[in-house]
Amino acid sequence: MTRSVNELPEIIRPSSWVEHYCSHLPASGRVLDLACGSGRHARLLAGQNLAILAVDRNSEALSTLAGVPGIETACLDLEGDDWPLAGQHFAGIVVTNYLWRPRLPDALAMLAPGGVLIYETFMLGNAAYGKPSNPDFLLAPGELREIAAAAGLHEIAFAEGYAEMPKPCMRQAIVAIRPI
Repeated sequence: MTRSVNELPEIIRPSSWVEHYCSHLPASGRVLDLACGSGRHARLLAGQNLAILAVDRNSEALSTLAGVPGIETACLDLEGDDWPLAGQHFAGIVVTNYLWRPRLPDALAMLAPGGVLIYETFMLGNAAYGKPSNPDFLLAPGELREIAAAAGLHEIAFAEGYAEMPKPCMRQAIVAIRPI
């Protein structure tokens, strides 16, 4: 039996931020779901007939995407010395609940002209609600906005502060486009 996205348990449902803004992704070209975990966003986007590259370092999580039409997977270490996606370009990049600052410029550089970034993760203040609590993995206020602007992206939407995704947290999110 196939269940609709609205019937999925909250923990595996796509982020409401990604659901709301995924219509901004170009209809053609590959979309990268970076640090995809079990692929909740890859599934959502593939269901909209987008070609997805789902990347994570957890091969077991990636195996749950085997055979899903429109999804290619790659088990890659995103935090190593060499950037495993060097030279690739994407019409869209989706990142949720992941932050590795040393490679953030590399990730944004992969966004093709006209490409859309949808990014959402935790920010300072999240320790009051649980993990992550290490400041190395929490954005400072306005940080995504500054990083996107420095990469030459134009902001479409931005939000930060308290959210429930699916549990209470402090988060920051941006949707931005690389000019053509």
